[in-house]
Amino acid sequence: MSSVLKELLLQFIVSLLPVFAFQLWYDKDQRWKGIPIFMSVFCGGSMMLCMLTGPNLMGYEVDFRLIPYVIGSLYGGLPTLAVLTIIYTAVRIPMLDSSWEMISFIILVVAFVPFMLLSIPSFKRSTLLGKEQKERKGLLIISILIVYYIASFTGFMSSNGIWWSNTMVYVQLLYIFAALMATWLSIFMIENVKEKQQLYEEVKRMSVNYSNEVEKLQQFIDETSFGVIIVDREGKITHFNATAKTVLSLHSLYTEDTELIGTSFPLIFQDGHGDACINLLSLALDGKKNTLVPYVNGDKTLVLTTISLRSSFNDENAGAALIAQDVTELHQLQSEVGRMERLSLVGQMAASITHEIRNPMAVIRGFVQLIQERSPKNQEEYFKIVIEELDRANMIISDFLSLAQNRDLAMELISLHDVVNELIPLLSADANLRGQSIEVSLCEDLPLIMMNDREIKQLFLNIARNGMEAMDNKGSLHISTRYYGNKIELRIADQGVGIPPEQMQHLFEPFFSTKTQGTGLGLPLCLSIAERHNGRIDVESKEGEGTAFIVTFDVPMELAG
Repeated sequence: MSSVLKELLLQFIVSLLPVFAFQLWYDKDQRWKGIPIFMSVFCGGSMMLCMLTGPNLMGYEVDFRLIPYVIGSLYGGLPTLAVLTIIYTAVRIPMLDSSWEMISFIILVVAFVPFMLLSIPSFKRSTLLGKEQKERKGLLIISILIVYYIASFTGFMSSNGIWWSNTMVYVQLLYIFAALMATWLSIFMIENVKEKQQLYEEVKRMSVNYSNEVEKLQQFIDETSFGVIIVDREGKITHFNATAKTVLSLHSLYTEDTELIGTSFPLIFQDGHGDACINLLSLALDGKKNTLVPYVNGDKTLVLTTISLRSSFNDENAGAALIAQDVTELHQLQSEVGRMERLSLVGQMAASITHEIRNPMAVIRGFVQLIQERSPKNQEEYFKIVIEELDRANMIISDFLSLAQNRDLAMELISLHDVVNELIPLLSADANLRGQSIEVSLCEDLPLIMMNDREIKQLFLNIARNGMEAMDNKGSLHISTRYYGNKIELRIADQGVGIPPEQMQHLFEPFFSTKTQGTGLGLPLCLSIAERHNGRIDVESKEGEGTAFIVTFDVPMELAG
């Protein structure tokens, strides 16, 4: 009895050898494609060992050969079932000692193999059966085999006239329990290994997804035109971009990006320039969203927004984000739009009041001249002042009309040099009266471009006379042209007092003038003319040295040659 128990224990261990080997083999780098070969080798070897080392009970082999056969077929699939069936048949047939054993073997092959064929597909696909369901199905299959084994053993005893004894009953009960236990352990251990592998792959997949999301977030932060700083709940920086370093003037001591990560946010701002950012981030860490419009940082105009970041699991504070938008260009654009709106308003005013004012003024001027002729000579100076002021008012109205005109211009191909040369004598005469001089430097081979002769003359005269009025009696006005890169440049430079920086940005605004007697319409008119000719006006000025107005016209490709 003791020898039979020892041999059954050995059978139990041998039947589990493929499972132990599977645990060692199926590590995180393995894949299911190698399982059929593995199961065929190890389950086939275990099955042969069970058949060759099984105990003999009254001439009947009592072994666990069918356990590795079932486990290998279920997890190895159809190829393993075919291999194990061949091995089982090749080894078992020579061991058959009686006709009853032959009949039992045939019944097993004919009835059980088709049943296994039906069980393998659903058992192998883990999406259809969970671990507990597989354990139950595996126990059901081995239970069917146990019933077959008991029936076969009973038939063997009956055919040989052997009666049941207590020892036989104990051995059979022990065999049934051990077979069920070996089957359950095999499925349990294999499924645990697979489950751990699936969990590992899921964690790896989630880790890759998380890394990808973090990378995409950082790419978005890096590429966005907004300055972004993200801090954790402790106020330490976790993300930022180069735009934030520029627009927020982050501390120059932190030269490397890696030095900013993990730094407490109050330390990264320049002294005295980041109080607003620090206050906003502190409020955001307390759960308050804030927006500061506008925030001026040096020569930049910013819009600052802070948001509180919350955890999706427990809605606790997870940090804060500061978003800084540089609206300097937008602010300048708004100023430009305001200038255009004012120009439009001036045009509307000019169009509406021209006939209402000019006609009465003409009548007044005529009657003033009539009264002047009948008045004493000693009052002639007074009438002269009145007429000059009426003429000055009429000139302002004319400037209004020129600034507001939207009619189509009569353009023709002309040379800018022809316009300059035609007006130089007039300007020279004016300069002689003032005690000034004019220097002219014209480039060669200047192409013809489409211009309105009258308007270009008006632009040239306005800028040149402004330059002469800005100089003293010994000043010199420099007029030059240049042709480069399909552009024509007219440069008019004086040696006057220059323009202060605070006045530069208002030069082309209507009614703004640096002259005590100026109307503030000359330069806006010049800019309007330049824009109607697809040009622009740039100004260079230094206080005490003079000012240069550069008028640049684009030359179309068909005229550049």
